Amino acid sequence: MTTPHVTSEVGPLRTVLLHRPGGELKRLTPRNNDQLLFDAIPWVDRAEQEHDAFAAVLREQGVEVLLLDELLSEALRDPRARTAALHSGVDERRLGAEVADTLCSYLSSMDEKTLTGVLVAGMTFEELPAAEGQSLVRRMHQPHDFAIDPLPNLLFTRDSSVWIDDRVAVTSLAMPARIRESALTDLVYAYHPRFAQSARAYGAHSAPVEGGDVLLLAPGVVAVGVGERTTPAGAESLARSLFADGLAHTVLAVPITQTRASMHLDTVCTMVDHDAVLMYPAIRDHLTAYVLRPAGEGIKVSGPEPFLRAAAEAMELDRLRVVDTGLDPVTAEREQWEDGNNTLAVSPGTLVAYERNVETNARLEDAGIEVLRISGSELGSGRGGPRCMSSPIVRDPLY
Repeated sequence: MTTPHVTSEVGPLRTVLLHRPGGELKRLTPRNNDQLLFDAIPWVDRAEQEHDAFAAVLREQGVEVLLLDELLSEALRDPRARTAALHSGVDERRLGAEVADTLCSYLSSMDEKTLTGVLVAGMTFEELPAAEGQSLVRRMHQPHDFAIDPLPNLLFTRDSSVWIDDRVAVTSLAMPARIRESALTDLVYAYHPRFAQSARAYGAHSAPVEGGDVLLLAPGVVAVGVGERTTPAGAESLARSLFADGLAHTVLAVPITQTRASMHLDTVCTMVDHDAVLMYPAIRDHLTAYVLRPAGEGIKVSGPEPFLRAAAEAMELDRLRVVDTGLDPVTAEREQWEDGNNTLAVSPGTLVAYERNVETNARLEDAGIEVLRISGSELGSGRGGPRCMSSPIVRDPLY
């Protein structure tokens, strides 16, 4: 096993964490999909096929693919992990002590694989074990209401953990539908034997930061989007942690529009080579950054200044090459919405992208970037592309 280590967005990818979608997507209905942050009801079988094809492309590139549910099942062999899992999954404040106790006892009797399935796909009130006596909680909930909420967004493993150098930041997710994802990811890194020696950066209980907002531009240079999902306090908390641990010398806090189309920084900008970014042209000339650097026991904040200039300076480049999304403003807007910017580099100048973003992929290839195309008609219904669906654990150094 290779020791976890990630210092860039584009160093050759060796190990990655994915989550194959399953029963949790079958919980989505027109009644709850907005609350669970999906724009459409995916065809689950096709989503699974698309994800399998994505994983196969990565394996063909020599990448080791780890699956979150398998790691979680293995971690749950540790009694401490099982106790923590029950604590995070069963909400006594909402269920009441009686139902919560019954549910905990029921979950405790499950084997690791079955328990993992419940923690990910959730459980409805009609699926609860039968109990004697009366319960107002049971009586006042409909059979298909959730006693344990499903986690359909677990598909997007990027958001709940980020490896920065040799440490993992288990993040604090902002949206109520996603909060419990961090708890499950935390169990893997805390109790799976593979990560027994792993150190942490930034605590999951700090201010909100999501992995889709964190770009490792170069060794020691980290960009953090600040918008719908990551707060200024979260960006500052992460920066202070990275400076204290010597993991970064510059953090760029990048304000982004707080809309569904640009929920994370990686929806408008991703690295495609050591000196090149793919960027939504509508924000190219307007994107700014506050520059954070360590100053004794504190930090120094300057700016804002143009993002591309600040990033190039921190990366010690004359300039960053920029590849625009789309072809014209309308196509660019369409392909940005369809995750045209959300690409996953498997090595410098080689990346995975959704095949449907035809014009963006053509521009990338015109710029000398190799594009490995995958289908995402169903995977994209939760607004996420190849980068969102992957959390790199090992990348070779760029230099």
